[in-house]
Amino acid sequence: MFKNMIKLSNRCKYSDLLLRENCSIGLDMRKKAHHHLCHRCSEYKRMLALSGFILFIFVFSTSSLSEADDKFSEARQDMVQLIEADVLRTSLYINRRALDPKVLDAVGKVPRHEFVPPQVRSSAYENRPLPIGYGQTISQPYIVALMTDLLNLEHHFKVLEVGTGSAYQAAILAELVNKVYTIEIIEPLGRQARGTLKRLNYDNVDVRIGDGYYGWKEAGPFDSIIVTAASSHIPPPLIGQLKPGGKMVIPVGSRFMVQQLLLVEKDSDGKLSTRQILPVRFVPLTGKH
Repeated sequence: MFKNMIKLSNRCKYSDLLLRENCSIGLDMRKKAHHHLCHRCSEYKRMLALSGFILFIFVFSTSSLSEADDKFSEARQDMVQLIEADVLRTSLYINRRALDPKVLDAVGKVPRHEFVPPQVRSSAYENRPLPIGYGQTISQPYIVALMTDLLNLEHHFKVLEVGTGSAYQAAILAELVNKVYTIEIIEPLGRQARGTLKRLNYDNVDVRIGDGYYGWKEAGPFDSIIVTAASSHIPPPLIGQLKPGGKMVIPVGSRFMVQQLLLVEKDSDGKLSTRQILPVRFVPLTGKH
């Protein structure tokens, strides 16, 4: 019996020791779990704070961009109204009192400020030509709209432009037709125009650096041709690349004399007719012709 009591006593001591150890282990586990949980909470709070900061930056940036877009959008619509006023003032010359709404919609959509140098960007939506470097200009919006309107464009058309410049006219055309081919003789301008069109996702425009007087024979014939520099005469290669039933608008005249904007039409038999629209002033068509 005494031995049994000793065994029981030893068993109780062992059990008490085991209990204390288990309690210590449990306490340690609870401490570790609490520490881990606090660490996770801290991580979560940091992630939440970071997410909130990123969301704030995104909302602020988006808001700023939206405000800028709204500002330019309003300026474009004001410019469209100026164009409409000029159309009325020149209606006796151009034989129309309004332009095709599709053309005005394109003018109201294309971001002209993206096609001018930074130093004149504040004037991008004024109804006047602006310098773009290399002795060249971006045409007055009224003239861009009028020349586009005179072509009576259809969506399926393929159009050639001679004189890319900053590519603003090409972008207007790209909003209205299936394919645009444009030629610029000044290499830096041509490369810059190509980059601008790509950045703005005008994927239906091909830019060539070369002499536009000779057109783009392998891409022709064209439904319409638009020339944005003044020539002393209508280039024969362009006449040859114009489809029967097609139209061409081109300023004709020397640099120091009155130039006339001409509308050239080719009938189904290939016969040409020309009509003077109004006096204009363009930079000269350059090249070796």
